[in-house]
Amino acid sequence: MRGRAKNCIRVARERVEKALQHSYRDRKEKKREMRGLWIQRINAGTRQHGMKYSDFVHGLSTQNVQLNRKVLSELAMHEPYSFKSLVEVAKKPNEIRHHSQL
Repeated sequence: MRGRAKNCIRVARERVEKALQHSYRDRKEKKREMRGLWIQRINAGTRQHGMKYSDFVHGLSTQNVQLNRKVLSELAMHEPYSFKSLVEVAKKPNEIRHHSQL
């Protein structure tokens, strides 16, 4: 501790309580930031194959592929061929829907 917090118990207790409040808040914020990062990585991977993120997620849900965003992000980064096959799976219902609109 620095300043009066190293000598004064009341100031020290207030600093510890504030630190605990920040750590609680930041644990929630870290989850939010990680989800955003995973979505950005998935979006970058899907754009390489000519597809939007929202269409990709919708296609996976209609095909009943239940992979979370963390796993999809890891596949997009480290397993490009596996991710490409997932994009192909997700494209199937979107192609059918697109042709029916024409």
